[in-house]
Amino acid sequence: MADNLAPVTAFATSRRHQLIVISCYTRFDNLAHGPRGREAKKSLYTFWMDTSDGQLVLLSVVKEDCMNPAFSRWHPRLNVMYTCTESVSENGQIDTWSVDPKTGQLCNIGNFDAGGTSTCYITLDKACENMLVVNYWNATIGVFGLDKQTGAVSCRRSLYDPNEGRPMKARHDAHVNHSENDPNAQQERQADPHSHAVILDPFYGRIAYVPDLGMDLIRQFYYDPEAGELTAVGTMSSGPPGRKALGPRYIEFHPTLPICYVVNELASDISVFEFDREATEAIIRGGRQGASQAQPTLRLVQSVRTIPDAFPGEANTCGRVAVHSSGNFVLVSNRGHDSITVFRVHYTHGHRGLLSVAVTQHTRGATPRHFQFDSSGQWLITANQDSDNISVFRFNLATGKLEWTGNEYEVPSPNFVCSVVPHQSAGEGPRSSL
Repeated sequence: MADNLAPVTAFATSRRHQLIVISCYTRFDNLAHGPRGREAKKSLYTFWMDTSDGQLVLLSVVKEDCMNPAFSRWHPRLNVMYTCTESVSENGQIDTWSVDPKTGQLCNIGNFDAGGTSTCYITLDKACENMLVVNYWNATIGVFGLDKQTGAVSCRRSLYDPNEGRPMKARHDAHVNHSENDPNAQQERQADPHSHAVILDPFYGRIAYVPDLGMDLIRQFYYDPEAGELTAVGTMSSGPPGRKALGPRYIEFHPTLPICYVVNELASDISVFEFDREATEAIIRGGRQGASQAQPTLRLVQSVRTIPDAFPGEANTCGRVAVHSSGNFVLVSNRGHDSITVFRVHYTHGHRGLLSVAVTQHTRGATPRHFQFDSSGQWLITANQDSDNISVFRFNLATGKLEWTGNEYEVPSPNFVCSVVPHQSAGEGPRSSL
């Protein structure tokens, strides 16, 4: 049981190549959803991973008070990790942690108000000068400046509110359980905007995409890194016309194709979009002044279900979507069906980026909120939130099959897996699967 494990530091000096940091929920009463496991006494666990067999060894736990860390992001040049905290009743915090590459120990070097509640996603821009942050409950999206030397958040540069200052219809102290997916829960969850993620296009880094779970939309923004501002330049439905209760949660781009994948949490499906370079370049040329003439930069080309047709949709919500670094597979976690569905990516003419199911694997736990590959792409770690455990699988690079390794660890209410290889010297590039 990880709450009672003593950290082992003997491995750290000679075997420091792959670290796995697990985030845990420490308090349930201020969450939008309702975890069913144990409240963690410690919020962040750092493991060393043996990449020969997928075993994990606990190196350290965070001693500082950090309530409900819900998302982590590794800095591409510094040994720094960011986490954001989740609460519907108070603003989230962006915590900056220095990571000791030898011991895996995390040391808090700064925290900053996230400008909204239930903070759930962090993205860094290409220059690592700004951080884009999403707050789920009140839907705000902030841009924050970063200190170049330490990586710590230095200021808030702007804040976009899709609700334009109007109060949320759902009350933070009296709301449905956002883990549920019945019609009543869907109706309340979609009464307000609920931003859930933010990413920048990988080609230019100037268009930001924000899935809005409450409005069934992908919001599109022109991003000005010098001003640190987001300008709204339109929206796109996250699924086929006429479909409702989609609930877009995350969006990920393919590493080489002009394709992105949106996981719809409520509908248990993936929408595949084609990226339009011409429309994107027109938005960039027009800047903030051309917002009214902006066209959609994503075009829907496929929608595919993540769970078997016989499984009731009300009993499932999707968690994470991830594209394998090879580009050959897309994976989605299913909370309720308690599985990861692996899709094969097709490359034939006319079908580039489209998906077909390769395999579905039970995660050996309940409610796989998150999963992550190690830096080699050969090992996958699942965070099974409601069964208080993490499991390690071997990933077959040819078939997409997930094979359980027998490595399973008790960790209370795990919600996020951060997989990084620390930089061993200044200027060394990153090797991270996040």
